[in-house]
Amino acid sequence: MFYYVLKYVVLGPLLRLVFRPRIEGLEHIPDDGAAIVAGNHLSFSDHFLMPAILKRRITFLAKAEYFTGPGIKGKLTAAFFHSIGQIPVDRSGKEAGQAAIREGLGVLSKGELLGIYPEGTRSHDGRLYKGKVGVAVMAIKAGVPVIPCAMVGTFEIQPPGQKVPRIKRVTIRFGEPLDFSRYAGLEDQKAAIRAVTDEIMYAVLGLSGQEYVDEYAVKAKAAQTEESRKFPRRAR
Repeated sequence: MFYYVLKYVVLGPLLRLVFRPRIEGLEHIPDDGAAIVAGNHLSFSDHFLMPAILKRRITFLAKAEYFTGPGIKGKLTAAFFHSIGQIPVDRSGKEAGQAAIREGLGVLSKGELLGIYPEGTRSHDGRLYKGKVGVAVMAIKAGVPVIPCAMVGTFEIQPPGQKVPRIKRVTIRFGEPLDFSRYAGLEDQKAAIRAVTDEIMYAVLGLSGQEYVDEYAVKAKAAQTEESRKFPRRAR
């Protein structure tokens, strides 16, 4: 209930009014039935802008840190994410990926929309990074289409470290659904799930126009942090 109050009465109208998002390809989102919406992730604002413009409810797999923060702020953040139906996923440890896949498949089994960021984390520099294969495993196992999505301009309104978003128009693009039925039964084959993931990321790249980096975002971010620690002046 609270989800729909936020979407249609409070947050949705406010976001549309402030950011005036250009929406392209909305017709590619099915009116019913399970599907995965896979997009780039440039900003914390992405969590709110895309759901606000969709006619259907969409559930995202959110990092567990949003639900475990300390103090009043942490409790409020956790309550907010719980109230809008987002699912916490622990991204640490060997079982993290399998847990995320189980949760995602649970959403899809109900005929709902599942939102996922294949990069696994926000881009720290606005580029598009290599996708993790969990999205491919879910798409093949559930036998559902994947709709690529590109957020354009959200990095500029709220880059890392920017707590309050700048007021600037953004664009949200959806591409044609990708059908991976030809890979049925191959969700345990590394070559197959890598091929599916790369096809999804290529579709997102075509929509976003970002520079692509064939490396995982987490690894690239860690390398940048290490360089900043060793050579603070060079990192600037």
